[in-house]
Amino acid sequence: MKIEIIFRKWITPSSPTPPHLQSLKISSFDQHGQSHYVPSFYFYPANEEECGVINNAEKSLRLQKSLSEVLTLYYPFAGRYSSDEPLIECNDKGAEYLEAQVAGSLSQLLSDEELETQLQNHFVPPLFDPINSPPLVVQFNRFECGGVAIGVSMTHKMVDAFSAFGFITAWATACRIGIHKASPPSFELGSIFPPRDSFRIENWERKATATNKIVTKRFVFDAVAISNLKAAVSASARNNSSELPKQQITRVKVVAALIWRSCIRVSQAVHGRMRPSIVKFPINLRGKTNLPIPENSCGNFAGWSAPHFMPNDEGEVKIHELVSRIHDGIEQTLSNYAKASSSDEFFIMVMNDFRKLDEALKQTEQQDVYLFSCWCRFPMYEADFGWGKPTLVSRGVQAHKEMILLFDTKDGNGIDAWVSLEEKNMLLFTQDPDLLAFTT
Repeated sequence: MKIEIIFRKWITPSSPTPPHLQSLKISSFDQHGQSHYVPSFYFYPANEEECGVINNAEKSLRLQKSLSEVLTLYYPFAGRYSSDEPLIECNDKGAEYLEAQVAGSLSQLLSDEELETQLQNHFVPPLFDPINSPPLVVQFNRFECGGVAIGVSMTHKMVDAFSAFGFITAWATACRIGIHKASPPSFELGSIFPPRDSFRIENWERKATATNKIVTKRFVFDAVAISNLKAAVSASARNNSSELPKQQITRVKVVAALIWRSCIRVSQAVHGRMRPSIVKFPINLRGKTNLPIPENSCGNFAGWSAPHFMPNDEGEVKIHELVSRIHDGIEQTLSNYAKASSSDEFFIMVMNDFRKLDEALKQTEQQDVYLFSCWCRFPMYEADFGWGKPTLVSRGVQAHKEMILLFDTKDGNGIDAWVSLEEKNMLLFTQDPDLLAFTT
């Protein structure tokens, strides 16, 4: 499919940012966050009758107007990172807005073969430098069939998944029913966790090389499959004289455990032996501390759990044990953080955990590492701009690093897993019989 940019412009806040808000101190979590941009894509079919007839030109105008309005609430997104100080200059320079024409139909793109290519990555421009680029870029893509795709890219130095979807929800609300109905965020994290110079952390990830091509495949676990998978996990526990509490057997944990086990089996086939492994799993920390942190805090405020797997003499991997390890890892991490009595103590605990984790993750000669990112339970399928909810939400194809991305399916009951692995490992992964039994 050919994608042609029709025009690009800057969208500035509909009213100027007040002088007392024009300099926003970033938090220590943002300061040490990853510098890449995170794209997300929202696909909408041509207008359905109940939505009325809104042509794509009108949709674009509404998006631009509401984006300008919502930037008065998310004013740092129209600013720029300072090159000298740990702050955002909220100078109203604006977010970039592009419109593109796509030669092809949306239904053609949404076939698995097309989705698993890098085509959708072109639905928003790639950005790499948060210092010299706008924090937010939007691209409105029009298909010949009348369907549209909205691509949104935000710097990870300013937002985590919670913040990103908070922005999307506010923007969609403003576009659909008015800015007065949109919920404003809090930008207090920089005051609660002021920037520091004493912590430097490198984020480990396994990247593609000239001889190490990474490919992405999509695996859908529907509600029936997840119900069956939960039953299989419970049966595995009972067969080994164990019992897992129901709160441990969640859809995210059982799917993550199944994927982890498949990866362990792939590694065993490649190395000729079963190797230790670590799963790096994200945790949204809002509402999970004893500190007075607003629930609507915008910025990076996430931690990581890192459950380990050690091979046993039996030479097999029991799925209920992996579920338990994922659950216990998350609970132990949160239990430790709950002991913090001040923001300084909390930040130091989180950063020390990051440091230990990154050191462990670098020991790839002795163990395998699997990075997960989970967007489940975020309101991504509520992004109704006035012409219905998206038929699919995606983060794009990972072309440069290994990663497992977990999303809700549209009905909220299943899980959409996007797995990016080395090409030779993906061939083995897709042949795992247990994976095939639970996915479509």
